[in-house]
Amino acid sequence: GVVITFWFYLSDRYIPKIVGRAEYKKKKNHLFINSRISIILLIINHNTTLTMSLPKVLIPMSDYGHDPTETAVPYHTFKTAGFSVHSATETGGRPACDIKMLEGITQKLLGATQATASLYKEMSQTDVFTSPLSWSSESFFLKPYHLVFLPNNNEKGYWKGVKKPGKKCIGAVCHGVMVLSESMMEGNDGAEKKSIIHDCDTTSLPGMFEGMAYWSTRWVLGDYYKTYGAGSENVEASIMKRLDDPERQWKQYLLLNPFVVEDENYNYMSARWPGDVQLLADRLVDLVRENVNN
Repeated sequence: GVVITFWFYLSDRYIPKIVGRAEYKKKKNHLFINSRISIILLIINHNTTLTMSLPKVLIPMSDYGHDPTETAVPYHTFKTAGFSVHSATETGGRPACDIKMLEGITQKLLGATQATASLYKEMSQTDVFTSPLSWSSESFFLKPYHLVFLPNNNEKGYWKGVKKPGKKCIGAVCHGVMVLSESMMEGNDGAEKKSIIHDCDTTSLPGMFEGMAYWSTRWVLGDYYKTYGAGSENVEASIMKRLDDPERQWKQYLLLNPFVVEDENYNYMSARWPGDVQLLADRLVDLVRENVNN
């Protein structure tokens, strides 16, 4: 408004001397009308852009113990992509990561890199982190979210929208895949319950990785790397037994370069461990954009 008013002020003073006042008055009225139309269209376009909903992402976290790499790297990637990111804990309390992954010898051996630790510190100071939603609240629903990124909690009803051509997406890494494999759905006509990923291609923490981490650190960390205690079933075995055809559906990869599995029939991607999480987050950004834009 100020710029346009100033422009007309200068025009009123100088242009009539060049083209004549009567001719200028006619041109000015025409220009003023066109300018108002342009401004209205600009405002409409601006407001439309602002009100268009950004893709919404939910990252559920445990009250304590989430992996800093598996949360901070996806959070940063989703925010950089322009997504609206939210977090949730069971009762809405502020979550705390597994401190062993940020400090001491465990951080140096198997924990977060310094760059990731900086990303985690940045994330931990945001409202997303300090004021999470409560997934146990009656008012909490997963339906508004375009993407749910695990490792922590999930609602089985959301899965219906993940099957193509549905537009909902799910990503899971490491133990997060077990949230899906242990989420059971009713069978037809009283049939046995099945995991919601019973017909999906998937990966997760390989048994070899889990075993190596456990046995190489047992002398100082005890059963830390056996999440459910010494002697418990490993993650790979727990997930494979929930699949219809584990030999075909379970995707094994034992090299250290990043690895992600995308299912053909569901908007579902999985990865093995923190070393895969950047690639997984990047691929999920592409998947969400593809579904939002189609």
